Amino acid sequence: MNAAPADQIRLLDVQALDVRLQQLAHKKKSLPEHAEIEQLTKDLTQLRDLHVAATTEESDCAREQTKAEQDVDQVRQRAARDQQRLDSGAVTSPKDLENLQKEIASLAKRQGDLEDVVLEVMERRESAQERAGELSERLSSVQAKIDDATSRRDQASAELDAEAASITKEREVIAGAIPGDLLKLYDKLRDKEGGVGAAKLFQRRCEGCRLELNITELNEVRAAAPDAVVRCENCRRILVRTSESGL
Repeated sequence: MNAAPADQIRLLDVQALDVRLQQLAHKKKSLPEHAEIEQLTKDLTQLRDLHVAATTEESDCAREQTKAEQDVDQVRQRAARDQQRLDSGAVTSPKDLENLQKEIASLAKRQGDLEDVVLEVMERRESAQERAGELSERLSSVQAKIDDATSRRDQASAELDAEAASITKEREVIAGAIPGDLLKLYDKLRDKEGGVGAAKLFQRRCEGCRLELNITELNEVRAAAPDAVVRCENCRRILVRTSESGL
């Protein structure tokens, strides 16, 4: 393949722009905000699970408290009725009086036990409410951090995208002046060789693979016509000759 030396040199300009585009893409993918958002999102998920558990416990305690208070109320009402019967004098049988007094005493003990249950449930409910409140505040804090990190990431991404768009336009202009077959070969090699399809021959060294050409290879390059498209024998990339090639 033959191409004017100026067109071959233009490949180096395109290559430099392609490298810059790769760098920008890597930078965008590696923005520190990505890892920050990922970690914060994990924290948020854990906090949400804990918050759900706390609110569920508070809800369960609320139902348990209501049931316990109803039990206390039922026992209190029954004790009040028994006390009213006792005070009214309607019960005259000594045995019935004794049984009634025993029942009132038993109900009083039962009421005390149930009231203790109510207090214990209220304490658990209050504790669950406090945990739910604390977790809610932490959720808001973590969400705010996620929002901030997302904003910073989006801004940084937009700036990188804008720079990439500008470089892409510049590449299109330069690439448009290069013969199609040469550009096609370059793009093919670039895809195959990790993003580098053309390299400068600098001081007898290929800047693509960083290996110095041996005497035989140098002689072949020296003997090649100025418009011949030569390839590095080591990495097979297009080897662009300049005044700094050391030939």
